[in-house]
Amino acid sequence: MIGLRHYKSCDAEKIAGWVADKDVFLKWGGTLFGDFPISAERINEKYGSENGGCTEPDNFYPWTAFDDEKGVVGHFIMRYLHGDRKVLRFGWVVVDTSLRGKGYGAQMLSAGLKYAFEILGASVVTIGVYENNEPAHNCYRKIGFTDKELVVKEPFNVIEMEMTKDAYLESIRE
Repeated sequence: MIGLRHYKSCDAEKIAGWVADKDVFLKWGGTLFGDFPISAERINEKYGSENGGCTEPDNFYPWTAFDDEKGVVGHFIMRYLHGDRKVLRFGWVVVDTSLRGKGYGAQMLSAGLKYAFEILGASVVTIGVYENNEPAHNCYRKIGFTDKELVVKEPFNVIEMEMTKDAYLESIRE
């Protein structure tokens, strides 16, 4: 079972290693950080202080996913999109490269959805996936995200997906 904890600066080295290949870096949202390659220092600069604090504590939630047996297995962020604090955006979703395709991403995001809807009180959670990242797109669909729109962005098109609180509640009843 996957657990979540707040991001800590010691996670940055692993995250940087997971996206050390340029194609993976771009496929998993590297444009958030700008130039390739991304370093652990740059990740920590983006995410906050040594103790795991964030530079934008009321709006920005970086999470680390862990498994009791495997340790740290993934990472993602949540950010409010609107001032009403009802729409959360999941972003920069990465899973340990040695564990991709084994269900860790789906478990990690399911735990994030639970937190977003049940703790933070979100009404909608959105996520974007690069059009060329079919494995991630399929993963998001499997856990209940639905395609919303295609956004043309350089260098890749992004498929915007969303899940409403009603759809989430229905999925946990099943």
